[in-house]
This record gives sequence, structure tokens and C-alpha cells, in this order.
Amino acid sequence: MSRISVRGFAVASATAVTTVGAVVGVSTGDAQNDLETTASGATLLADIPVGEQAQVQTAALAQQADAIALSADADAKKANEEAARVQAAQLAKEKKAAAEKAEAEAKAKKEREEKEKVASRSTTRDASGFQVQSSYTVAQVKSIARQMVPAGQFQCFSNIVNHESTWNYKATNASSGAYGLVQALPGSKMSSAGADWRTNPATQIEWGLNYMNSRYGSPCGAWSFWQANNWY
Repeated sequence: MSRISVRGFAVASATAVTTVGAVVGVSTGDAQNDLETTASGATLLADIPVGEQAQVQTAALAQQADAIALSADADAKKANEEAARVQAAQLAKEKKAAAEKAEAEAKAKKEREEKEKVASRSTTRDASGFQVQSSYTVAQVKSIARQMVPAGQFQCFSNIVNHESTWNYKATNASSGAYGLVQALPGSKMSSAGADWRTNPATQIEWGLNYMNSRYGSPCGAWSFWQANNWY
């Protein structure tokens, strides 16, 4: 009859056996091999009362299964933690790349806008580039404005002037005293652009353009404000 050696079982009494180890092997060969593989102090299954052998075997196998399950759970937890770490690192890398790309695009856009602004200004003329006349028609005033205001900003500038003075460079607001194409208040403000501010539309245009650029960033910025408030 073959023997099954069981390590770590302590027999507490003739009728009770407590499992503290696990089934370690089954031999179908010579009984001597079983004796050689049985550690000192081990209890042989044959030495356990017959009625309790099945209980001992079941307990040992359950303990072994629990140990395997715990090991598998630990491995799974470790694998999940590693996967989460890798995913978090990848997300952080992607967010950083997206932020760097957005920053680079914003910088490129700003540089492009600055170049366009410089280019547009370089093609415009200032008030001193026009011969002074005794009077000007609306068409002449608009022609001067087109040469002084950047092309991309002209329509916005024109919208404001059309609402403020209908392109009359001598327009005067009887109640407020605002004067000229852009209705400067008071009109004497335009003297910073030239002493001939009362009669020279080029001087008025230069002052108005500088005012819109300094206060609103551009004529289109001034026009956006005007549309929301009916003044600028």
C-alpha cells in the first residue's frame, strides 16, 4: 500500500488533527523513498486515524489553494499597479507634449501677427507725406485714410469715422464740442499730431489712428468697443 507523506501536521489528540503545513508528495513506488523524503518530525498520513485522513488531506489542499490564490492576487495587484503607473506616465507625457505644442503655436501666431503688423505699417504713410490743401472732398479724405491706415484695419476705421462724422473733417458736435473726423473731445487733443488739426484731415487721421491703437490695440478693437457702447 502506498503512503502519502504530510509535512507539518501536529496531532493534538487521538481524534483531532490540526493542519499547519501542506501535502508535499504522493509516492507509488518503494516505501523507502517515502521515508527519505519525509522530514524529521513529519506525521505520516498512515499514522493518522483512518476516519480523519480525508479531513487532513482536504485541509492541506485547501491551505495550498489559498496560498496559490494569495500569490496570484498579489501578482495581479502588482501588475495592475504597474499598468496604472505606465498609463499615468504616458498621459503626463501626452499632456506635456500638447501643452508644448499649444505654446509653440501661440508663440508662432504672435510672431506672425507682429510681422504682419510691422509689414502693414511699413506700407502706410504719415500725415507729413501729404500736400496740404485749402479744402478736401470726402473722396479725397477717404483716399488719404486708405494710405495711412493699414489695409486690414481700414474698414473698421471707416466704420467709426462714418458714424462719428460721415467723413466731414470739420464736423463739430454742438453739445459736447467734439471735433473732426474721429470727433476728438476736446478737438485740441489732436494738436499732438499737428498744429493744423482743425483743417488737415491727414493730421486728424494720424491722431485718430494713434488713439485707437493705444487704447484698443487697433481700429478693429475700437470698432468692437464702439458696437457694444456706441462710443469709443
